[in-house]
Amino acid sequence: MSRLAKKPIVIPEKVEVTSSNGTVTVKGPVGTLTRRFSSVISIEQKDGTLTISPKNEALTTKMLIGTTVAHLRNMIKGSQEVFAKKLIIEGIGFKAEIKGTEMTFSLGFSHQIKLSIPANLKVTSEKGSVTISGSDIEAVGAFAAKIRSFKKPEPYKGKGIRYEGEVIRRKQGKKTT
Repeated sequence: MSRLAKKPIVIPEKVEVTSSNGTVTVKGPVGTLTRRFSSVISIEQKDGTLTISPKNEALTTKMLIGTTVAHLRNMIKGSQEVFAKKLIIEGIGFKAEIKGTEMTFSLGFSHQIKLSIPANLKVTSEKGSVTISGSDIEAVGAFAAKIRSFKKPEPYKGKGIRYEGEVIRRKQGKKTT
């Protein structure tokens, strides 16, 4: 069994956790998150803690325990505070604009790229950067990865979309004699 599952997960005071038929709902000051978990894992709530245990000893069940614990901890943390990712857009003429629930990117292609913003995320755009925030860490990460995939940073000039703090290994380029 996972080392993470041996320790109970403490539920903070302002957070309310309910579980029924494998579906866990976490309500907190920032938001409400709901997730369905596998039926081979038992999630029990006692005295302000969550205890996760396997219902059988199959290998796949043992593998799911650590993942389940990580998801539950992220849900509890996301109901208390907002997760955020910042993307930096680097390049001449590269920009992102937000109009309502749609983003428009100009990334040096012959056309603009349009992307609709999910309802559970808040996206802000400043000059040269885009900030994505929300209570669901998976939705924030997936949306940031989707934006980054439009124009990954290239190694010669560093143009493209990268995460804040991401280091791009730069190449020297052609030498002239």
